[in-house]
Amino acid sequence: MTSEPAVTSPVASPLAAIALKVAGAIAILSALLDFLILLIPPNLTNVQWQLATTTQLVDRGIVPLIGIALLLVGLWVDSSVGRTVQRKSLTTDLRFWACALASILGLVYLLLTLLHLNAVRLSSQTALAQVGTEAGEAATQLQQRLSTELSQQQSQLGAVLQNEELLDQAIQSGQLPPDIEQYRNDPEGLSQFLQQRADQAQQQIEAEIGTRRAEAERQVRTEAWRSGIRISVISLLLAAGFSIIGWLGLRRLLSLTRSA
Repeated sequence: MTSEPAVTSPVASPLAAIALKVAGAIAILSALLDFLILLIPPNLTNVQWQLATTTQLVDRGIVPLIGIALLLVGLWVDSSVGRTVQRKSLTTDLRFWACALASILGLVYLLLTLLHLNAVRLSSQTALAQVGTEAGEAATQLQQRLSTELSQQQSQLGAVLQNEELLDQAIQSGQLPPDIEQYRNDPEGLSQFLQQRADQAQQQIEAEIGTRRAEAERQVRTEAWRSGIRISVISLLLAAGFSIIGWLGLRRLLSLTRSA
């Protein structure tokens, strides 16, 4: 004994159609409401707002796509069991509005791809500029600190060189090199010696600052590349999905209207 197909069942088909249409309508309306809340209040001149908003819109874009698909399937089930009244005007056909919305969202997500890529570029430029500024400030602070320490060390070493006991203790503890004694009566040579040590320390710290700057710039570029690729690809896929449903659906409805 064979069972009848689901679409010809007098009870299951209308119930399935209602469930699909209700689920689709709720998904569409909730997604549109969610999008509206995300866009309020608008701050179009703020790059971070653009970046966050486009990311969230794209991440939630699958919801209206599924909603439109469910709604259209529900309407098709109704049509299959003969419960849908053929409408001569497209404006009274729910399928027309579903396909029109899909077409609009397809265009929106295509524009979001370009908007997000531009926001990623601007955000990356700002972040790189911030990294450069911080590195410059660190180098300036380093120069000031070394200059202050150089003056202090010159005064302290001058006093140590005049004290034989303190000088011996500093040399034995490794705080000063053994050849420091030659600068006891040579202030100019002592200044050159300290300047040489300060220059070596400055080069070492500047190299470390440069390494950290390069690492920070690499991280900024990597994050920008990941965000740009992920969101733009998903947005393009959503744009293609919405456009295919919308354009093919509208063309089909227009051909049915003309043939009627």
